[in-house]
Formats: sequence, C-alpha cells, structure tokens
Amino acid sequence: MTTAPRPAAELSADEARRIALRAQGFLGAPDRRAGVRGVLRSLGQVQLDTISVLARSHELIPYARLGAVGRPTVEKAYWSEAHAFEYWSHAACVLPVEEWPHFAFRRRAYRDRPHWGHELSAGAYDKVIDQLRDQGPLTATELGGAKNKGEWWDWSDSKIAVERALMYGEVVVTERRGWKRVYDLAERAIPQDLLHDDLDDTECVRRLVRQAGEALGVGTRADIADYHRIKAEQFDAVVEASGLVPVTVAGWGKPAWADPAALATEPRGRHRTTLLSPFDSLIWERPRTERIFGFTHRLEAYVPKQKRIHGYFAMPVLAGGRLVGRVDPAREGRTLVAKQVSLDGPKAVPAVAKALREAAEWVGCDAVTVERVDHPELAPDLLKALA
Repeated sequence: MTTAPRPAAELSADEARRIALRAQGFLGAPDRRAGVRGVLRSLGQVQLDTISVLARSHELIPYARLGAVGRPTVEKAYWSEAHAFEYWSHAACVLPVEEWPHFAFRRRAYRDRPHWGHELSAGAYDKVIDQLRDQGPLTATELGGAKNKGEWWDWSDSKIAVERALMYGEVVVTERRGWKRVYDLAERAIPQDLLHDDLDDTECVRRLVRQAGEALGVGTRADIADYHRIKAEQFDAVVEASGLVPVTVAGWGKPAWADPAALATEPRGRHRTTLLSPFDSLIWERPRTERIFGFTHRLEAYVPKQKRIHGYFAMPVLAGGRLVGRVDPAREGRTLVAKQVSLDGPKAVPAVAKALREAAEWVGCDAVTVERVDHPELAPDLLKALA
C-alpha cells in the first residue's frame, strides 16, 4: 500500500486565498517593467474569446493586473518580436513562445488521433503550406476563403487544411488581425532553438503541471489539471516529480499542491480593485472560485436573455482580495453603461464605483451611467460615489 506524502504545510482558507491572489498578480506591486509580457509569462497563458464588450478578454487580463496599459500596447506586446503564439491550452490562448516545446505532447496527440469533424480534400493541405511558404503570413480569407456558402461551421477546404496544420504544429497563429487568425509556417515564426518536438509526453506534462501550480499558487488536482486541460491521469503520473508540494487547505476537503516558492514568504502588499473578465484565470473555474471566494459565478452570454440573473457579460469586481459584486457593462459612444450592478452589500459600493470609473477611463469613456442595481436602495449611494 502506497503511503500518501506528508503535507508540506497546513494552510487556512484565508492563507490559500492570499497565495492564489499573489500568484495571479492581484496582491503586491505589479512588475510594470515586465509589463504585459511579464503578465503573460507569469500566467503561462491568456485566454482568447470572441466577446468584446469593454474590450476583448486578452486585453482585460493585463489591464486587471497592471491598470490602464494602452490597448495598442497590449496587442504589440503579444504579437511582435516572436514573443507569443496562439494554441489550444485551457482554450484558445496566447502562450509565451518559450512554451512551444512543451506542447509537443498535444501536437502529437492531434497527429495520432485528430479530433476533427471536417473531411480534408486531397491536395488542400499541401496547397495552403505552399501558399504560406510563398506568400508569407496570411488569414484564412487570404488563403482562399474561410467558409463555403453554408452555415458558420461549413469551412472551406483551405480553412480546414490550415486549422489542421495548426493543430499539428506545422503552422502557427502569430497574431489576430481584425479578430482573424493570421497563420504562418512554424519554421519561420518559432525561434530555431525552440522549434522542436524533442521532449517526450511525460516531460511536457510535468512542465505544464509545474507551470500551472506556480500560476495558481495552490490548487487541487482538478484546479491544476484544468489550467492547461491536462487529463487527471496525466497529472497523477507527473505531480510527484513536478516540484509542487502537497498541502492541506482548511475547508477544501480535497488534497492540494502548492508552489514551494509561494509557501516561502507570506503574501503581502496592495490589493487590486478591478473588473475581471469571466475568462480570467483567477476565476475561470467555477468550483475553484466558489471554494476560494465563496462566490458563485456563471457566464450568462449563452443563457437565454429571460433566464439571465446578472447579465450578458457580468464581470466580477475584485476588491480587497474579495469578490464584492458584478457589473454587466456596455458602451454607448463615450459612455460606459452599467446595465446591471450586483452588490454584496453597502460596503461594496465604493469599490464597484472605483472599478467602473477606472474601466471607463481606460476604454476612452468620460461618463458612467447605471441602469439597474440589484439592491435598489443602494443605487443613490452608487451614483453618488460615481460622481
């Protein structure tokens, strides 16, 4: 019978929360010299999503940690100087280019067992590779059109081919242009010292488990495995060799692991007050968010309008290391419209007002209006704080 490793530490729920906040960049002074690229490197990935309300999610994530960094600066930081690439991690994500070798296990899996629902016409794959080699980086439209004349999933032959080449690692997404993927050959886009699939599956997964543990600070098996969508059995096979250490967290009821560096010093410093993208890695996993913050959150963008509780793109508000409310925002000209505000009591009012004012300024709005507050008696106080 195998004896479970002795926990390196016994953490209170509050200690675990603070460790998670620091690891995710919300507690302590941000490294402004490292900027957006430092945020990406620290998190290990930034999730992309099509929804744009205040801004797209990959812009909101560095904003939440650094403050009002210019939106063009965010895009340039991701997509210039071969610093990053897009690939499948937690979802479609921007990834630091140095992580390219560690996704070899996923590229091999796609080559061996492609998860694909589209038939690939003879010659289409070689054709798009030749086009990219001859013409340089191209969008699917420039390769011959992204769609046929059917529904949105009715991809053209060139789109099917280039997406398959992306999954296999022969092609790389090097930027988004007008939200369209821009494809290039990996041999041209990835630095030569990183352009290899030499690492075996075990080493790839071990590295990604370690990186996820560092980015989360402390987490359960499900937390850490979910970060890069690694299978539970893959996690089990490498966690002992990953460098993460077992810990117990009061109230979690499940085994947990922590980054040893996160245990070495007590988390201290200033808390961020900010709106959070629902796709932010601090909160993207609902069970973890409930466990750490006692806060239940669900993205309702795909919920029928009449069944929504908090709004289409409700953004949790982080303040003082707690989630204190939600705002469902919209933009009308130079006005940020809080279509619905949900408040966790009167104490949340100043923080929500601060988060709204700062977000409005960041996206170029000079006014904030509020349409609805879940506790109507708090609406006058919120409006006063916004003024």
